[in-house]
Amino acid sequence: MKPFHTIAVPHDDILQGRLTLDVFAADLWEVYQGRGPEEYRDVDLFFQKTYLTEGLKNLFAVVEKRLKGQGGDPVIQMQTPFGGGKTHSLIALYHKAREWGVKTAVIVGTKHSAEKDTLWGLLAEQLNGSRSGFEGQSAPGSEALRRLLGEHQPLLILMDEVLEYVVKASAVTVGESTLAAQTLAFMQELTEAVAIQERVALVVTLPSSTLEHYNEHGTRLFEQLKNISGRVEKVFTPVKDEEVGAIIRRRLFSTVDESAATEMVNMYVEQAEQEALLTHGEESAAYRARFKQTYPFLPEVVDVLYHRWGSFPNFQRTRGTLRLLGLVIHALKNESRPYVTLADFPLQEDEIRRELLKHIGNEYDSVLAADLLSPEAGAHKAKLEIGKAYQGLRLGERVATTIFLYSFVGGGGQAGATPNEIKRNTLTPGLPASVISEVLSKLSSRLLFYLHEEGGRYYFSTTANLNRALTIRMENVTAEELRAAEQEVLRTRVRGQRMKTFLWPTHPTDIPDDPAPKLIILPEADTTLMQRFLNEKGQTPRVHRNTLFFLTPLATQRPPFEELLRRNLALTGLLNAKTLSLTPEQRQTLQTQEKKSAKDLQDQIGMLYRLLYLPDRDDLRMLDLGTPTYGGEQYLEERVYERLRTEGRLVEKLAPVVIKQRYLATRDFVETQQLAESGSRTPGEILAIGQQVWENCIAEGVRQGLFGLGELDEKGQPKCLYFKEEATPALQNREVLIRAEICEQQKAQGGAANMPPGMAFTSGSIAEPAPAPVAAPTAPPSNWQVAPGSQTMRHTLRLRFTLPLGKASDLFGLLHLLQVRFHKLEITLEASDGTIDETEIEEKVRETFRQMGTDVEIK
Repeated sequence: MKPFHTIAVPHDDILQGRLTLDVFAADLWEVYQGRGPEEYRDVDLFFQKTYLTEGLKNLFAVVEKRLKGQGGDPVIQMQTPFGGGKTHSLIALYHKAREWGVKTAVIVGTKHSAEKDTLWGLLAEQLNGSRSGFEGQSAPGSEALRRLLGEHQPLLILMDEVLEYVVKASAVTVGESTLAAQTLAFMQELTEAVAIQERVALVVTLPSSTLEHYNEHGTRLFEQLKNISGRVEKVFTPVKDEEVGAIIRRRLFSTVDESAATEMVNMYVEQAEQEALLTHGEESAAYRARFKQTYPFLPEVVDVLYHRWGSFPNFQRTRGTLRLLGLVIHALKNESRPYVTLADFPLQEDEIRRELLKHIGNEYDSVLAADLLSPEAGAHKAKLEIGKAYQGLRLGERVATTIFLYSFVGGGGQAGATPNEIKRNTLTPGLPASVISEVLSKLSSRLLFYLHEEGGRYYFSTTANLNRALTIRMENVTAEELRAAEQEVLRTRVRGQRMKTFLWPTHPTDIPDDPAPKLIILPEADTTLMQRFLNEKGQTPRVHRNTLFFLTPLATQRPPFEELLRRNLALTGLLNAKTLSLTPEQRQTLQTQEKKSAKDLQDQIGMLYRLLYLPDRDDLRMLDLGTPTYGGEQYLEERVYERLRTEGRLVEKLAPVVIKQRYLATRDFVETQQLAESGSRTPGEILAIGQQVWENCIAEGVRQGLFGLGELDEKGQPKCLYFKEEATPALQNREVLIRAEICEQQKAQGGAANMPPGMAFTSGSIAEPAPAPVAAPTAPPSNWQVAPGSQTMRHTLRLRFTLPLGKASDLFGLLHLLQVRFHKLEITLEASDGTIDETEIEEKVRETFRQMGTDVEIK
């Protein structure tokens, strides 16, 4: 596709940036004096850059006919909005009069002082070379004017900005009258005098409304001027709305390749029709015709500037539109765009932005900075949330720019842009309109602070919307408020049923010293503080050091969590704010958002608090619990509990055979109390979840005859009381477990007193026992098979069994034992007679192995 500036070639002054407002400011007096910009002084250059509208051609014909004495209207009044082409038309008539060989008199109200000059004095001086007979401040009368005009036929009188002169003249006293009253009388006399001459024409300009009339007094003077000679004047409008595009194109571009322009127009219209942005048929044909006239500008560009911005009192319609578009073309002269839309306006260019802000107020500078121009603006963030294929199109900025230019109407009309208007201006070749809709949705819902929507129209305002109010609230949340809110969220995610849980304790005395497992949740991973908790209990050393487990946040998850927490606090604050007036719809929106953010916090707390520190023999060992696999609904201590069980650090059941192998293999007896407390005292050991675990295990071992239960006599010798029978261990001082062989001998010989003389018993400390106890399965299933070739010491072991329903937890201790005994443990697991979906496989099965740091093959 060709760039627009190679199809419509800009004039040199546009390309070179010679774009002062004076270049576009038509000034009849300067032309009359032989001064001003060359494009107004030079006749050929002037008409080269002037589009001859139907009105201008008609004006030439009427005035020429009058000056030739062939009839025609003697007095023509031109009324257009501010900057609507009045002065430009007078300059065109001035040049034409010279071409016709007609004498011309020029009066411009803004150039003359009411205290020094009168309109009749200026007229006489230009025609006679002196003001003789027209010196006073009183109107000269009809006869004097008839003689003056009659002597200089054919004569064209051009009068511009008469109203401004009359307003100034109202401050000058003339006897009991004012110069304004005398001037109004002169204007009436002048129109009557012109009417009776055959070859004299008078052209006067007046604004078309009261927007330029200064005040109420000026409005009355305007009405008087209009009505003074209504019988003889013809009201003339030089520019029709549909001709504005052609005027602009002629002034800004030296040449236009109409064939190439038509190709670009057809390409755009076809895409707009396919996207249902234009109605097929008459509307589409009319739009195509307008676009051909305004190319390279989309028709909406001309409409918005000329009608919306042109309705501001100080926006000179034609001149202001030319000035802005000239700046835009200069800024885009190196771009490869096939046409120019409102979305292409480079508002980051200071000169362009200032041209707009001077009509709407500098307070919109901060609006543009916040939502569009600053690096952190929401319009820039939109590209990060759409497909990568569209991220380089600056869609957020283009949509926001279009809306901004549609947001203002000086005359109180309907401000804002419809979605279709936004899409038409943002559309580029190959871009689906649905992507523009997606960007608009993101901008309006949460990215832009000052964007509003009402009645299907989007517009900017200096009043922040709910998004902005929410942002301000979020920015004002203090660190103390965040800390308190985080604690409150934590309280809702713990209940302490599986483990005693302590939330953000600060001193070791806060934690009891007993054999029960305890979870300590800390606000940060402070290992120094953890060691204090492990080693101290106030002024005394901690005994049960292996019962403390620490849960801390993952630092990288804190920023998103705190952002979510700020949002939740801000939403709650807005809902409770007494000074904020909310509509029912706004309140409903905030309530919905607050409810969602509260739920998100419940999910995210598990993402944040996931680092688990376990006491080990030498230091602390850290585990990452990973992403919660239960949708965030599991309580924190339950999640920790399950992980500790998986790691074999917490057990709910112990195998009696392990006590025999571990504690009685080299000892004749061991105290039950010391045995039960070994797991809670020694860091890194397996910890039973309660005393009943040891009681059940010991009772089962005595019943099976793996060892006996007894007590120490007064000499410190073990006495077996229970063996191969039901027993209830007390786990108290002097209660001991005794090797089975000793119990059998004592039972056979009637007790320890009858033991052979000289027999000695071995005992010892179990502060550092051999291999850890393991969880025991229940009675082995009938299909549990052991590989043949069993020997006293096996170097390999192969097990094949079917796991009964509900017995999975019974395997944890066994697996731990096998991993201790063998360096390599390879497990093949086959599951059948059930179903599992791919989501569960990914989120639960694979995630579990990822957290363990090991590979898994799934078929």
